[in-house]
Amino acid sequence: MKKKVLVIEDNEQNLYLVTFILERYGYEVSAARDGGAGIDLAAQLKPDIILLDIQLPIMDGYAVAQRLRANAALDRVPIIAVTSYAMAGDREKAIAAGCNGYIEKPINPESFMQQIEQYLPAPQ
Repeated sequence: MKKKVLVIEDNEQNLYLVTFILERYGYEVSAARDGGAGIDLAAQLKPDIILLDIQLPIMDGYAVAQRLRANAALDRVPIIAVTSYAMAGDREKAIAAGCNGYIEKPINPESFMQQIEQYLPAPQ
């Protein structure tokens, strides 16, 4: 069965690239363009992993991660911040908000899947 990935990303080019890579590796990808839609879609889909941009319209990724962690049905789903925020302390802020990992943009297509797959539970 294909693993489900929810990508919460407002930038069309970034969303296209991430979706292209994930689908090429056999993942089922769903997307939301803002935090509120991402929270709703996560509750509906119960994805295996969530890739979360931090710089989103309306509600930033930190608030989205906190809301996702507050949902008991989603509190064990890995959330990976995929963000251009790369200053000192940004990684720690994402982890403190509830993210399990952090990937800096621009993503490297060569290593992206390896970075993502380390957060997925092993197949059973």
